[in-house]
Amino acid sequence: MAEAEEPAKSSKKPLIIGVALALILGGGAFFALYSGMILGGDAGADAGHGGGGKEGAHGAESAPLDVAFVPIEQMIISLGPDAQSRHLRFEAQLEVGPAYQQEVTLLMPRVLDVLNSYLRAVDMAELEDPTTLITLRAQMLRRVQLVTGDDRVRDLLITEFVLN
Repeated sequence: MAEAEEPAKSSKKPLIIGVALALILGGGAFFALYSGMILGGDAGADAGHGGGGKEGAHGAESAPLDVAFVPIEQMIISLGPDAQSRHLRFEAQLEVGPAYQQEVTLLMPRVLDVLNSYLRAVDMAELEDPTTLITLRAQMLRRVQLVTGDDRVRDLLITEFVLN
């Protein structure tokens, strides 16, 4: 009469190929990270040197610092009458390329003006929340870069931020 149908056997070939590819890709990713080719910092650069040099573990002595700092004088910003604190004391440094240090110093009155205007406009609740300092810093940096030019100021380093 009728023959019994056998269920089709699934092939294990795709599973074996998938596992082999995963192992190869995982091993390649591990090697790339470990050797410093991806997110590596100085590990890959140091591997090519023949030793014998007086370099530190991270090659810190071999690379000259291409940075200068322009201080922003201490600012005291008066806060609104309904604030728990009456004043904000703010001080910072601008990280610039050495070639732009003099130019940024000459623009300091404009930098002070834009920072003073911004900090006076910030809501008191934001100033009192310690987690918003990163956002405030980014906003201030962007405003400073608009005044000085995008390529002149690399970073804004806050050295004092005190509500009293």
